Amino acid sequence: MAPSNFTYSIREANKHFFRNWTTSFGAVITIFLSLFIIGLFIVGSALVNSVIGNVEDQVTINAYIDDSASDSDVEAFKSELETWDNVKSVKLKSKDEALKGYKESGSDQADASIAALDGENPLPRSYTIEMNEPSQVASTAEKIKSNDDFLKIVDGGSDKADESVQYGSEVVGRLFQVTNYIRIAAVVLVALLTFVAFIFMNNTIRLSITARRREIAIMRLVGASNGFIRGPFITEGVMQAALGSVLAIGALELVRNLLMPKVQASLQFLPMGVPMELYLVTYGALVLVGVVIGLFGSAIAMRRYLKV
Repeated sequence: MAPSNFTYSIREANKHFFRNWTTSFGAVITIFLSLFIIGLFIVGSALVNSVIGNVEDQVTINAYIDDSASDSDVEAFKSELETWDNVKSVKLKSKDEALKGYKESGSDQADASIAALDGENPLPRSYTIEMNEPSQVASTAEKIKSNDDFLKIVDGGSDKADESVQYGSEVVGRLFQVTNYIRIAAVVLVALLTFVAFIFMNNTIRLSITARRREIAIMRLVGASNGFIRGPFITEGVMQAALGSVLAIGALELVRNLLMPKVQASLQFLPMGVPMELYLVTYGALVLVGVVIGLFGSAIAMRRYLKV
């Protein structure tokens, strides 16, 4: 686009934007609402992923140790576990710690069971294993069960390895299945919302161009090139999209500063948070998506009027 044509496009876009402010306002509001909903869903998906990630991090493996196992063998296998790729940390829980944890469960059944023990502690020692990738918990558990060093110290003997390595396989399997569905649904819905936003904005821009079809026809009759005709309309579409993007960012900032602290305060039992970096990336993406949709929406909407 030549500099003179670019200047003309800016001037004409500004003139039409304010002359037909009702149409322009409708386009800006449509773009604003579409991008705001997309931004809200991105932030909401990040919150859900934060909660899911916290739940996944709490998935641990408990491997129980026989009382007769020597301390040297127990410490040796602990050191070996700490070298495994998917093992984040290993804590050796003593019999006393196991009994204390049982007492702290707070149930009436726990109190009655402890009273019936007559000072004995039947609970075994155990390893509590945290993983770098909780989704790989099943494979890590199977690796422990088949390890020769663990089979020498496993509670109840090597035949009891399956019972002595526990991580709630059924619950964990369902948890990761649900979280995968949620993450896939989030990606699909963001893509769908972006497509719907494109359709809405394209139709809004198309209505604006349709209202000026006579102006386009006159420009064609006097010999104006397609690029010269297209320039002001595309510029106007980009202006509307940029303004709508700025409004969407402003609304999301209000949500971040006014609504999010209240949500976090009311749900303190659920650790959640969205880093500022994600907000900044989201804001940049909204501006980019808005401008691209405004640019291509205008170009596509004008095709029918520029056909020879």
